[in-house]
Amino acid sequence: MKIQTKDPAADLALNLAPMIDVVFLLLIFFMVATTFAEKEKQMDIDLPAAESGEEATPESEMIDVYIRKDGSIVIDDVVMDRPALEQRFARARAANPATAVTIHGDRSSHLEVATEVMDVCRLAGLTDIGIMTVAR
Repeated sequence: MKIQTKDPAADLALNLAPMIDVVFLLLIFFMVATTFAEKEKQMDIDLPAAESGEEATPESEMIDVYIRKDGSIVIDDVVMDRPALEQRFARARAANPATAVTIHGDRSSHLEVATEVMDVCRLAGLTDIGIMTVAR
């Protein structure tokens, strides 16, 4: 009786499916990561660096306040002064008292502007205030 032997080269095959999955996941990761940093680049904001800090948890309502180098305050692509800030924060407080405010301030902007934004937040009743930084 003749016993059939298998050809060892016939069993070897390169499975590309896992490698393709990893490449697609990396592609998605980099696409998502670049869209988060895009808003600061559009406004030409250079965030300050910090060694400590923690990741912000997404809130149901969040207001992103951008402070440019020249001290102008921008929310939703609209330049705002103090009365407009007061109205915006009061509306947000009325809609959701747990609204979070994140300040994206340029490192060369004056501390006075960031302090004014935080003051208006507190006067409106918004207490969840954060400052965006980049890791060192």
